[in-house]
Amino acid sequence: MFKKLFGKKETLIDVELLSPLSGKSIDLDEVPDPVFSQKMLGDGIAIDPSEGVVVAPVEGEVIQVFPTKHAIGLRADNGAEILIHIGLETVSMEGEGFTSHIKAGDRVKQGDKLVTFNIELVREKAKSTITPIIITNSDHAASLEKLPLGNVERGQTPIIKISMI
Repeated sequence: MFKKLFGKKETLIDVELLSPLSGKSIDLDEVPDPVFSQKMLGDGIAIDPSEGVVVAPVEGEVIQVFPTKHAIGLRADNGAEILIHIGLETVSMEGEGFTSHIKAGDRVKQGDKLVTFNIELVREKAKSTITPIIITNSDHAASLEKLPLGNVERGQTPIIKISMI
């Protein structure tokens, strides 16, 4: 408000998220879990992975690694907060088949390995391998653009452009 009163311009900081997994990107509406499909945690996309390697989609800080290693929270350098939730109902696996390569507080660059997981075990024991990528503070974004859906390669294919104030 004071910025508008005193004429200071708000600075937008843009970040382009690269796909953290190889596979096929899909709309959140297609995720068979209402927590994600109804965007209760924020907006984003999902990846139906073809392999069990997750890399950092942005440069930033690891803010949380769930004890079961099935979910990672990141804060991009522009302030966007990103949740990568590997599979659906994977919390019940209690970490089996997941290996974390980072910890909370670590700095990461785009493409740094975050987690590896046994995709066959997830297919066998969880509801789905579909992995939502959620901007949990998307309601604070100046803009969020989801890029065209389709085949994606981890650390290579842009999936979301987000501007934060």
